Amino acid sequence: MGLILRLIVAAGLAADAVVHWMFAPDMAYVEGGSIGGDDLFRIQAAVAGVVAVIVLTYGSRWAHALAFLVAASAAGAVVLYYYVDLGALGPLPDMHEPVWYLDKTISLVGEGGAALAALVGFFVAGRKRRAEDDVFEPEPVGRF
Repeated sequence: MGLILRLIVAAGLAADAVVHWMFAPDMAYVEGGSIGGDDLFRIQAAVAGVVAVIVLTYGSRWAHALAFLVAASAAGAVVLYYYVDLGALGPLPDMHEPVWYLDKTISLVGEGGAALAALVGFFVAGRKRRAEDDVFEPEPVGRF
């Protein structure tokens, strides 16, 4: 089950990375903030890609926790900026986009699926670790 969860997390993060990388040039014209929308999208794509590799490589609790943070924050941002026009927030540009299209759906499904699988993977990896710690090993018998 652990491998399947890791593959789901990695696939969701990969979808997130591809969509953000494809749309980065279009976000160069977003106004406000000191970080350009294109840079923000490229950073998100790179972080999602790196975390996907980390989850595939390690599959530990911390890797799943990191994947959850990346995926859930991206999914939250997509939904938030669809419904709410927050304007520029500090260094972040005004990312409000009240339209929905297929690539945004692919990104949201990937991020949501990755977040859910990472959350489950976090607890599965923790349970597996505790089970390994609870294994009874008898003391070696030796001379006194």
